[in-house]
Parts: sequence; C-alpha cells; structure tokens
Amino acid sequence: MTQHVSPPRDTAGPTPPARLPVWRGLPVRADLRTLSLLGVLAALVVIGGVTKPDEFLDTRNLQLVLTQASVIGVVTVGMTFVITSGGIDLSVGAIVALASVWATTVATQEYGFAGILFTAVVVGLGCGLVNGLLIAYGGMVPFIATLAMLASARGLALQITDGKTQIVSVDGILHLGERDSYVLGVPPLVLVFASVTVLGWLLLNRTTFGRRTVAVGGNAEAARLAGIDVRRQRLYLYLLSGLCCGIAAFLLIVLSGSGQNTNGNLYELDAIAAAIIGGTLLSGGRGTVTGSVLGVLIFTTITNIFALNNLQSDVQQIAKGAIIVAAVLVQRRTASTT
Repeated sequence: MTQHVSPPRDTAGPTPPARLPVWRGLPVRADLRTLSLLGVLAALVVIGGVTKPDEFLDTRNLQLVLTQASVIGVVTVGMTFVITSGGIDLSVGAIVALASVWATTVATQEYGFAGILFTAVVVGLGCGLVNGLLIAYGGMVPFIATLAMLASARGLALQITDGKTQIVSVDGILHLGERDSYVLGVPPLVLVFASVTVLGWLLLNRTTFGRRTVAVGGNAEAARLAGIDVRRQRLYLYLLSGLCCGIAAFLLIVLSGSGQNTNGNLYELDAIAAAIIGGTLLSGGRGTVTGSVLGVLIFTTITNIFALNNLQSDVQQIAKGAIIVAAVLVQRRTASTT
C-alpha cells in the first residue's frame, strides 16, 4: 500500500509587512508641529515689524516681550507636566498671587533677597503639596481640588494684603529689574526662564520621571500594573507645578517691584492654552515643553502687537480663543489619523 506524502508546509508564515521608515513616525510629526509653531511665531514677528516697525523691532520692546513671557512661561512648564499626566491645575494663577504677596510682606522683606525667594518657593511648594495630597491620596477630581485651591489662595492673598499693593524695598530685588543687570543684553528673568525650560525638557524627555508621567497620562491603570506608583507620581507632579508657580511669583516680584493679590490673573487659562497649542494633549499621554514655550511666545507676541496697535483687549481675547479652538481641532484630526 502506497503512503500519501503531503507536501512540506511553509513554516516561515506570511511575509511580514515592510517596516515604515522612521521619518513617518511620531518624532517627525513632533518636528513638523514645532516647525509650524515657529512659522506662526515668525509670521507674527513680520506682522509686528510691518505694522509698527520702529516700535516692535526695537531692542527694548523685544526684551520686554521675552521678559513678560518668562513669568507665564515658567508656570506653563509646570502645567505641561500636569496635563501630560492627564491632570489639570486651575490654581496656578492664584498660587502665584499668594506666593507673591506672602513673600513681600514687611516681615518677610526683613530677611532680604534670600527671604523673599525662599518664601515664594515654599508657598508654591506648599500649595502644590495640598493639591497633590487631595488629588493623589484624597481621591478628588483635579478640576475640583485645584478650583478649591484657586478660591482659597485668592482669598488668603486678599486677606494678607487687605487689597493694598505691597512695595518691595529690597535693593537686591529691585536691581534685578534694572537694565544694568542684563547679561549680554539678556534680562535675568529670561535666563531663569531658559534654565527652567531646559531642565523641564530634560526631565520630561530624558528621565524615568518623564516616562512615568507620560505613562500615567496615557493609561493610569496600565502604568499601575507596570509597577508605577501612580499616586506618588501625581503628588510629585503637583509639587512640581507648585514649585514653578513659586519661581514665577519671584520673577513677577522682580518685574513689578511689588506684590498684589491680583497677580497671576488668568494665568491658568494662558498656561493651559499655551500647552495645548504647543501640542500637549489635554487628555494626557503626550507633552512637549518646547511646544509649550513656543505657545507662550506666540501669545505674548500677540499681546504685544495688539498693545502697540492700540487694539481693544476684547479683540485680543477673541483671537486667543480662536487659536485655542484651532489647536484643539488640529489635535483631534492628528489623533484620528494615528
């Protein structure tokens, strides 16, 4: 009896699809987003130069734009980390106000430069600690917890100042705001902003802390199963946001030479908007410090152009709102194609 011999099977399986080239991956999309933001910023510079060439392109005005961007820029770096983790912080403006007035009381100013800086940073960290404990270990929704901090910090700032402006009399603080303190024409506040930006970029993109932040924002449960202490990570992130607020409060004290309970008004909206148009996903899981900083520069340049052309602030707010909506729509379109 003859045996039927079956043909040999192809054990190699189907041919795997060709791997997509690297240039079609996420890094290139991020680079294109950065280039797009640079293009928008360049277009705004051209508009400013055409409409008010003598004023906008003046060195003093450009220094002013960078200085004004420094304060909200430091806040935005901290906000970028929080949003990347899937959270939100509505209290950053109020924390800046509270830190600035607490650091400029008569009692605090008796300790000089170091006392003001230390107080501003500690108050920012303290508020961030409260936010982090309520959210990470208290189980509160970030929106509610930070909204409560917003109201409390604003109220406490008003109580400390009694609605009055606290003038700084410490020479070391006042000197930092003068032109003779500039380093190669760069204001000290801009140097601090640049340092915070570099450190923030390294922390998010080159450390385990940054990878954990992205993982928590992408899928908190998966991050927990992977061994990440999600609650502790969230606590650290709100501490980082509070630290940035404390640094920003100190920069604002140097810039204005005073502390007011109205400081930091709407900073939370500006920081969130700058992070969003920079490419940070509001739902979490993706963040970019570079894009956030470019977003800050775009908004600050728009404000400066509007001010130089004597345009109403309501038109400026409408323009900002339109930019935010456009950025969110682009994010949704990008997410649907990935």
